[in-house]
Amino acid sequence: MAHRFKSLGLMLDMSRNAVMSVEALKKYLPLVRKMGYNCIMLYTEDTYEVEGEPYFGYMRGRYSMEELRELDAYADSLGIELIPCIQTLAHLTAFVRWRELPFDIDDTMLVGDERCYAFIENLIRSVRACFKTKRIHIGMDEAWKLGRGVYHNKNGCEDATSIMKKHLARVNEIVKKYDFEPMMWSDMFFRSIFDNAYYVDKTEMPEASKAALPENVIPVYWDYYHEKREEYDAMLYNHEQLSDKTWFAGGIWTWRGFLPCNTYSLNTMIPAIDECHAHKVDNIFFTMWGDNGAECSRYSVLPVLFYLAEYARGNKDEAAIKQKFEKRFGIPFDDFMLFDRVNIAYKDSKDHRGDPKTAFFADYFNNFRDADHLEDYAATAADTAAKLHAAAKKSRRFGYLFDSAAKLCDVLAVKYDLGVKTRAAYKAGDKAELVRLANEEYAEVYRRITKFATAFEKQWMTENKAAGFEVQHIRIGGLLLRTDACRRRLLDYAKGKIDRIEELECELLPLTKDNASFSYYRVAAIGLL
Repeated sequence: MAHRFKSLGLMLDMSRNAVMSVEALKKYLPLVRKMGYNCIMLYTEDTYEVEGEPYFGYMRGRYSMEELRELDAYADSLGIELIPCIQTLAHLTAFVRWRELPFDIDDTMLVGDERCYAFIENLIRSVRACFKTKRIHIGMDEAWKLGRGVYHNKNGCEDATSIMKKHLARVNEIVKKYDFEPMMWSDMFFRSIFDNAYYVDKTEMPEASKAALPENVIPVYWDYYHEKREEYDAMLYNHEQLSDKTWFAGGIWTWRGFLPCNTYSLNTMIPAIDECHAHKVDNIFFTMWGDNGAECSRYSVLPVLFYLAEYARGNKDEAAIKQKFEKRFGIPFDDFMLFDRVNIAYKDSKDHRGDPKTAFFADYFNNFRDADHLEDYAATAADTAAKLHAAAKKSRRFGYLFDSAAKLCDVLAVKYDLGVKTRAAYKAGDKAELVRLANEEYAEVYRRITKFATAFEKQWMTENKAAGFEVQHIRIGGLLLRTDACRRRLLDYAKGKIDRIEELECELLPLTKDNASFSYYRVAAIGLL
């Protein structure tokens, strides 16, 4: 392969509940450096210390300035460029709660307010004191309602491109002052002109969009979803009109729950790499987000990290890659790929995008996903659990990772069908079966959830700071409480203490293409982070 990437990197999300400990990162960095990754971005929305901003990252496990300097020096010693990735417009959800800053709407800053620019300068001054690199990622993505809140009340109607141009110009001046070379997500240059769409066919970009991007600011095209080269080709063509310095950011799917989507990551990123080579893109990195809790271990995607690094340098021999992986890590490549076996949990599931979290937290009496129930999923979970338990015994280094995943599958093997069985027995008036379910399967799933919680806590504390695990305790503790409550209500009904179970009187409705896609976020106990 003639073209080689100058930067092959990873972006590690430290903002969605799980902040890797310094000790864990210092074990992780040499591992990925040996694969060929030479830049790491630390995505920190508010999880870094900022002088003069005591509530920024308060009780969130933020990195101190001393910790960041230590990590930067260590990365540099390995030949890794450590790049700060911050937010200077939106995505400040955790900080909004403290009301320390004027906001336009939701988590988007109030463009034009001088307090915001004083705050942004504080952010940039602080990271400048911690990182050697001249590069900085200033974010600015997904400001969905830019200019539609307080800004609109103050200034009237103004298109988002115009607002973005003014804000970016101000932030760019601050960045230059601290000798940084900025990059930013590119989606807002598209959303404002394509009715909030980002991924569009090949098109001629409007002059207003081109003019909104200062010459020194590098756009970053992010795409985690496509499996055809022509789709990446179209967006790279569009980006070439904005800048000849565009970076590409792909996705290694760590953000759908406890387990990764390794197959889907490979299916999407291999054509992306091919097209980046074709367009002579010099710099690419892969994001590893942690949306909604950051439960997924960053080690669980080792085969994807390894495969993509090999592929990027021209090695396309899958058998050779797998053999090399096992020699490097002492455990078969395909053992890691076992995680994918339980990723399709419902009939409407797509692309191995991770439904085990939904199935794990789904309510026994109120799970509308039971309308898309798969008959063989519980058996698959049981078989996968057995294989993962066996894999856990093969590796001292990664045994804890497989143990946690195995115990999750142990839960799913019993829990997945439990709501369906319960509703069927209730509808049939089979009280004997309800008693059996309560005394056997509900009691068993309670024990299995407890065992998983212990294993998951070990995984978390091995890799992350303790901050954030209180969220997992509350979620899993709530599930345990609900498990016991449902068990007791079944027994009360069977004994005649209550005359009906209201939730089970409800008929399940079929899920449509539109409403099923949002159901992941609406299952009891998951919430949003």
